[in-house]
Amino acid sequence: MTQTVSVWVVLLFALVAANLPFVNERLVAVLPLRSATKPLSIRIGELLFFYALSGAVGLLFEHRVGQIAPQGWEFYTVTGALFIVLAFPGFTWRYLLKHRKHRT
Repeated sequence: MTQTVSVWVVLLFALVAANLPFVNERLVAVLPLRSATKPLSIRIGELLFFYALSGAVGLLFEHRVGQIAPQGWEFYTVTGALFIVLAFPGFTWRYLLKHRKHRT
């Protein structure tokens, strides 16, 4: 896999992972919860978990290409802000759009 493909794979993974807490009602998209809806605090916790997971995938690809570059706080600030921007479509769908209740 080339370096360009690796970058796109990490970005697509981050896009999906950033929106995952907002488009489902399961914990970490796997475990069912007792309540019908997840509170925002759990969604934010999942967002942090998926941010770390996306970073781990990026680190894995970087390790496969060569030496891992040291990162400072600036890197984590910028990537965290990017991850929040990537989560905006899911947040908008969950909290800002009105959903119609289907009657059966």
